[in-house]
Amino acid sequence: MTPVVGLCGNPNVGKSTLFNGATGLKQHTGNWTGKTVGLQSGTARVDSRALTLVDVPGTYSLRPVSEEEKAAAAFVESGKADAWIVVLDGTSLRRSLPLALQILRRQPRTVLCVNLLDECRKQGIRIDTEALSQALGAPVIGAAARSGQGVEAVLRAALKLIDGPAPLIAPLIVAAGESEAEACYRRAGELCALAVTRTDRGARRRQLKWDRLLTGRALGIPLMLLLLGLVFFLTLKGANYPSALLQQGFAWLGLRLRQGLAALGVPAFLRGMLTDGVYETTATVVSVMLPPMAVFFPLFTLLEDLGYLPRVAFNLDGCFARCHACGKQALTVCMGFGCNAVGVTGCRIIDSRRERLIAILTNSITPCNGRFPALLALCTVFFGGGLLSAGLMVGVIAFSLGMTLLLSLLLSRTVLKGQPSAYTLELPPFRRPQVGKVIVRSLLDRTLRILLRAVTVAAPCGLLLYLLGHLPLTGPSLLAQLTAFLDPVGRVFGLDGAILSGFLLGLPANEIVLPLTLMGYTASGRLASAVAAGSLGPALLAAGWTRWTALCFMVFSLLHFPCSTTLLTIRKETGSWGWCLLAAILPTVFGLLFCLVIRVLSI
Repeated sequence: MTPVVGLCGNPNVGKSTLFNGATGLKQHTGNWTGKTVGLQSGTARVDSRALTLVDVPGTYSLRPVSEEEKAAAAFVESGKADAWIVVLDGTSLRRSLPLALQILRRQPRTVLCVNLLDECRKQGIRIDTEALSQALGAPVIGAAARSGQGVEAVLRAALKLIDGPAPLIAPLIVAAGESEAEACYRRAGELCALAVTRTDRGARRRQLKWDRLLTGRALGIPLMLLLLGLVFFLTLKGANYPSALLQQGFAWLGLRLRQGLAALGVPAFLRGMLTDGVYETTATVVSVMLPPMAVFFPLFTLLEDLGYLPRVAFNLDGCFARCHACGKQALTVCMGFGCNAVGVTGCRIIDSRRERLIAILTNSITPCNGRFPALLALCTVFFGGGLLSAGLMVGVIAFSLGMTLLLSLLLSRTVLKGQPSAYTLELPPFRRPQVGKVIVRSLLDRTLRILLRAVTVAAPCGLLLYLLGHLPLTGPSLLAQLTAFLDPVGRVFGLDGAILSGFLLGLPANEIVLPLTLMGYTASGRLASAVAAGSLGPALLAAGWTRWTALCFMVFSLLHFPCSTTLLTIRKETGSWGWCLLAAILPTVFGLLFCLVIRVLSI
């Protein structure tokens, strides 16, 4: 049978990065704590031999206090692994060693991987792995997992332990009146004094200075908003030209497609389904979504790879605590920027069920990948696409965060009463982003994946809308009837029937809400007549949109029922359709109320 090797370590020591490098799986490895919340497994090969590598959640101790630590401790105690690899943070070895000492007492076939040696060199830290190995009686291998250095050597050492006799581990001496945990921390200090040498303490002081600046009470949040504004400004400026080129290219290709189908004698109705329905909807989704995503996600991923996102969570911790929610909810909010379903799943890192439910029910307020392109496009069309638009996008994020806090406070004082729990938030060291890998990962793992999902949904929706727009064959179409039915309700809230039908029919994915809205204006299921001018702006202006309409759309885009994927994830995580229904109703009610306020102000 294929041997099983467990992979364990504190959060943020590069454990998942080593796992990805060894197995080739495309796991996401954000530079922040609590990213791994479940067991992951994959197959690694060393010297033509295969082994199963199991990545357990990051933990500080085998005496668990959180759900992820319980999962890690349970797997360690289960004995299912033939050997263990404990990943240590070379820049903070004293913090990482106590866990390694606990595991060595239970599993003598353990390899210690001192990771982040590249960061150690930058900070003037030298680690004598040979001295550490002799003191412990276990193999100690240095590595820099991000560049692949030492990964094969670590796996080879694990296989050697499996094939040979168990090593003789140096015993942990517990002094009189000392607990095992205290003994582990004392021994960790002794080992660091033996094996760690610091030649430059300036790097540590520089990081502390940056942390005081970026997480300070006076400048932490203003700098966060300023940096976010810069990201949006670059996104808005960088997406305009490629978006116009894509629209022109798809228009040219669509014309050739119609001519080709006509030349083949394809019936008019079927030809319309393929071109006016499937093709035009898909082309619009791509031209509207791809350019802003291709700019925004690499920039956002660079901040993540740098290590800035945990600082964002640190800045927001007090806000969530004052709302009687868990500060870890700030981390799940950051996850929600990628995908709300991922954010909901990430709420497992919150120990308290009450606080976990609060985080789950409010995560959909965070604008996800699918909503950013529409928000960015509307900013460009109605607010100029410059500094004003960038500032507005910062305001959108601030508004979504404010509503998350408000609804968290509301839930904590009504159906989910209670006090916030205590927890530890670790700030990882700043690291130089791997720009090439970041761009590839953000384009492949985020941009193209989300675009593929949107296209997968947009194509059948385009077909459905074409049928709704052309059936019945006589009288108003089904789409026209739906739009007309919803129009009086939409007008009350500063929207209209086409917008409401777009949100309803866009339940499968937020990416297609704006294209569906455009199709609703034609009431024919054909997007071409709605975007006759070849751009989004003229189409919306022709439909009677104003800046107030765009503002209402943006607010309701933030505050409305989650997409179907997120709703199903909420049902799975909570085990209740009741909580799932509340997660859909709560933001929608507040979204309509805010739209009503905007409409009143616009009169």
